[in-house]
Amino acid sequence: MKQSAISSQRSAPPGVEAELEERRRLVEDALQRAFPPESAWPETIHRAVRYSLLAGGKRIRPLLALASGEAVGGRRDEVMPLACAVEMIHTYSLIHDDLPAMDNDDYRRGQLTNHKVFGEAMAILAGDGLLTLAFRLVADNFAAGGASAAALREVLVDVADGAGTHGMVGGQVVDIESEGKTVSPATLDYIHLHKTAALIRTSMRVGAVIAGATPAQVRIFTTAGTSLGLAFQIVDDILDVESTSEQLGKTAGKDQAQQKATYPAIHGLEASRTRARDLIAAAERSLAELGPRAEPLRALARFIFERKA
Repeated sequence: MKQSAISSQRSAPPGVEAELEERRRLVEDALQRAFPPESAWPETIHRAVRYSLLAGGKRIRPLLALASGEAVGGRRDEVMPLACAVEMIHTYSLIHDDLPAMDNDDYRRGQLTNHKVFGEAMAILAGDGLLTLAFRLVADNFAAGGASAAALREVLVDVADGAGTHGMVGGQVVDIESEGKTVSPATLDYIHLHKTAALIRTSMRVGAVIAGATPAQVRIFTTAGTSLGLAFQIVDDILDVESTSEQLGKTAGKDQAQQKATYPAIHGLEASRTRARDLIAAAERSLAELGPRAEPLRALARFIFERKA
């Protein structure tokens, strides 16, 4: 069920696709090193964490963080700990989303969900472990890189807000409370902008901040990240309708089965596809201000729209 994060992308200039794939491999290697080995005591929790963290996936958030930092002249190695941190937060959210009390799913990233293998209690603790280690990585990032206290505060606030009740958690709350209800387009936008777009926007912003982005450049990443994040979730909604479980690596059709508030359910498939396309175009217009160094970001934007899983 697993597939390369870049394999379905066709419109990138020559060399960019291979470069993005190389970055994805570097992210995988860094994630391998970031968490204690399975043999570390207590072994069960480290097996559970590594089971989900190293299960593959698109790695969109860390790739966006790396590309954003490089777009403003940063080094890949100085952004990598932050890139791993946002991927850990994302993976924790998936582990918890899949629990019986939430979306109650059996498959994720082409394998059994964490609680199906390790039990509900250990899955909850695995998510907790990932979330807390993410903030340790942020701190270690700055200790090694010598960034300013002001930059550290900005990154910590951004990560906490993107993942917390003003971001991902808040969006999840409204998503759960909206199940089985007829919601307004404004409420649907709120869910998607917080549940998904917040952490994607944060990934881009913190990657840029650690690399020394100017306030004007951070505003570009804020605008582009919001558009890309919303487009990502709209495409996710569409794929849940049109793709198979084998293609997705998770159970297809769950949104409709659980009466979730989604773009296809409220606006229809074609209008949803048009909205996603417009958002990608808007993001690319914003990123144009950064010049050629932002080409990997533009390639990722195209992948977000064209992906099949």
